[in-house]
Amino acid sequence: MLEEIKSEPRDAYYVGRRYFKTEYKFWGFVRSSGHPWSEAKLVMLNENQKLAPDRNSEKLGSDNNFEYKLQGYFSGDTVYEPASNGMYPEFVLKGYELRTTTPAPIYREPGATNPERRIVARPY
Repeated sequence: MLEEIKSEPRDAYYVGRRYFKTEYKFWGFVRSSGHPWSEAKLVMLNENQKLAPDRNSEKLGSDNNFEYKLQGYFSGDTVYEPASNGMYPEFVLKGYELRTTTPAPIYREPGATNPERRIVARPY
């Protein structure tokens, strides 16, 4: 995975990893191409221009841990997420392309991708 990231053109696009948790409303982690997952930000998705892939298919959370190439930008705003009592950067989604449904692991915590666990893991 590290070699693949190194081969990406630096800062040319965004890569998103869906991180679905039943209790929370954030979308997942987003990093700039060519940057490691440890630099990714957990984001709230602004879907005013484009619906998220799982919402578009009307199957909320069905893409948990899928990886996407994202088109969009960080708005500079932060959004409050009440279940975690946290503020997260807003990413305005303009488009997406599925990269893989079985990406390499990016979390150290066992069960980090389990939607029912309230743990909010950080990528390494």
